[in-house]
Amino acid sequence: MSLLVDVVIVNWNTGKHLHNCLRSIARADQSVLRVGEVVVVDNASSDGSARDLPATGLRLRWVRNPDNRGFAAACNQGAALCRSDFLLFLNPDTELYSDTLRITGEFLRTPGAQRFGIFGARMVDEQGRPLISCSRFPGPRLCVGGMTGLDRLAPALFPPHHLRPEEVARSGQVDQVIGAFFLVRRHLFTDLNGFDEGYFLYMEEVDFALRARRLGRPSYHIAQARVFHAEAISSVQLGPWRHYLMLCSRTRYMLRHWPKRQAWPLIGLSLSVEPIARLLGAALRGQAVDVRGTLAVQRAFLRWLRHGRRPGPLPPPLLSAPQVAEPESARPA
Repeated sequence: MSLLVDVVIVNWNTGKHLHNCLRSIARADQSVLRVGEVVVVDNASSDGSARDLPATGLRLRWVRNPDNRGFAAACNQGAALCRSDFLLFLNPDTELYSDTLRITGEFLRTPGAQRFGIFGARMVDEQGRPLISCSRFPGPRLCVGGMTGLDRLAPALFPPHHLRPEEVARSGQVDQVIGAFFLVRRHLFTDLNGFDEGYFLYMEEVDFALRARRLGRPSYHIAQARVFHAEAISSVQLGPWRHYLMLCSRTRYMLRHWPKRQAWPLIGLSLSVEPIARLLGAALRGQAVDVRGTLAVQRAFLRWLRHGRRPGPLPPPLLSAPQVAEPESARPA
């Protein structure tokens, strides 16, 4: 008897990537892990990606939000409509391979899978080369390295947030699998009250994975299950405001999960050392140095800190993002 999974996809201006994602689900081998429903939550897209969807034969449900509620809130909306034993949160810029669900389902049936609550797959690019699939839980040393660039200069002392592909070449337990393919036991999602909607974008899955591990339900990376990931199709539209959302999410995570004596000094670094390090790093790499954008992000972040650290409203550039050009993506065979 096959296992049953419902798929939740949050869409915001992803163009034809959403269509390709849905087609890949329909083509996937569901002999072991069968797809019940696919719930697409559209966060007020303006690029037409939510229209003229391909006929796939999937049981498809739509939620159309009048405004962009953020990724965590939209995931929770979709999950509330699901009834299967497993929930798969899938990015619209991903495509499943024909054997992705079968390999995942075969592992879920094993005795060794029973103690895990979250499962991820190996992200690959158009040529099948591995991408970032798993990450470490952020701690003070890790965050200092990321803020200052020391994670690149001295990775032994300041480990980077993301695990290198060669570090997860084999299946096994990890701190966190990335949210592009985030498979969760539905009862665990219910027990944890879903994603924390205080995160608008970024780190909601890190927060969830940490809370799950504290309940004795760690995360597992299935290296044999491959997923094509185009990466950052929605977030690239935000320009420098991506960093604003990351600052807000990282700060929320630190204040929720760290002692205040550790969190607040790191927040101070976010406002002082980090913007200088980012500008210097861009200059050294020969990239455009956006002083004006960096200052605008820092001012918005400071206002967010002063006004209760709530998720909205968003700065105006986030509300009128440009449309994305449509690159040709490789279709997993």
